[in-house]
Amino acid sequence: MSQTIETVRAGFIPLVDAAPLIVASELGFAKEEDLNLQLIRETSWATIRDRLAVAHLDVAHILAPLPVAANLGLTPLGVPMVVPMALGSGANTITISRKVYENELAVHTPPQDLSARSVLEAFAAMVTARREQKHEPIKFGIVHAFSAHNYQLSYWLAAANIDLTEDVELVVVPPSLMPAALAAGQIDGFCAGEPWGTAAVQEGSGFILTTNAHIWRNSPEKVISARQSWVAEDQERVAKLIRAIYRAAVWCDQPDNQEALALLLARPEYVGVPVDHIRPSLKRHIPAQDGSLHSVEGFLNFSHNAATFPWASHALWFYSQMIRWGQAELHERALTAARATYRPDLYRKALASLSVELPRADSKVEGAMSQAMPVGSRKGDLVLGPDTFFDGATFDPDDLDGYLRKLP
Repeated sequence: MSQTIETVRAGFIPLVDAAPLIVASELGFAKEEDLNLQLIRETSWATIRDRLAVAHLDVAHILAPLPVAANLGLTPLGVPMVVPMALGSGANTITISRKVYENELAVHTPPQDLSARSVLEAFAAMVTARREQKHEPIKFGIVHAFSAHNYQLSYWLAAANIDLTEDVELVVVPPSLMPAALAAGQIDGFCAGEPWGTAAVQEGSGFILTTNAHIWRNSPEKVISARQSWVAEDQERVAKLIRAIYRAAVWCDQPDNQEALALLLARPEYVGVPVDHIRPSLKRHIPAQDGSLHSVEGFLNFSHNAATFPWASHALWFYSQMIRWGQAELHERALTAARATYRPDLYRKALASLSVELPRADSKVEGAMSQAMPVGSRKGDLVLGPDTFFDGATFDPDDLDGYLRKLP
């Protein structure tokens, strides 16, 4: 007797990093787990958040900090969330309008190499000049207040003592609308996932300054999240979903599949852009201001470097940034809630049958690996890529208070 096929409704935003979810549905990985993965495209993260909370969706491709914020009581509706797996790492860019670049930033000679530190020096000099000339704050689009984009951009700017209330104004814009808002002059720049930075470059409205891979190497971006109650109903269903998406992520990382993946993502029901907007990021290429393509190691990982593992230390770093920017307070109950949001136990249980090399630890000191290093794992064969921050800082999840005291 054949297994019953169960439908799982999954929300997603049109972004390259939604690829494992899309591939799991399209190429049969979900079906092999007796799941009918029904994909529902949305435009904004707020809509994804709310539809997940009210059970219009079962699971979602979602911003990595957003389930943490939900469990801290910082979002509407207050429904407890669980993160059973991550959705890779990277694929964010910081993009500036062509007008601002050519009229203001270029005089400070920003480098072409996308170096977070060197670009920031030029950007800070431009901000100082704007402040002296009493210009309006430079307006940056971010995709949501509780997003890796917000925290990466803010972390980067604050390292140069740029005032995030006086020098910069952050406004929320859905990812797919960023290039149009930039072209219309409604924002001066944005931090968003691919393909939207590349789209702005190819459409002539902007230049990419740097990427999340330059600010924090192999940094987390999106996760799979579900309501805690949905996970508790049937953990085997969750395990099936994790296996399907994990196998899809492995497929996405294989170079021979890049062209097929680009064509799939370009379809109108998924990302819905010309395939030339998608190809560069899949090749880990970033178009620089002079038109050349820069190869950026670690810019986008679907499965490499344990990129789908839900590290509790990632959840706690996001919590630390919520505290830093006044969104949350530091206390033991919130610390426990943030740590418990990410569930490596569910991930390990689901992948046990696939003999996947998995970390033994649930957390690590973020920023401590300057090169690829072996880490404790089941067989001892797991090597993780570098995870350094551009400013040389490290984050010990067991010393949150000490970390916060060191921040500028």
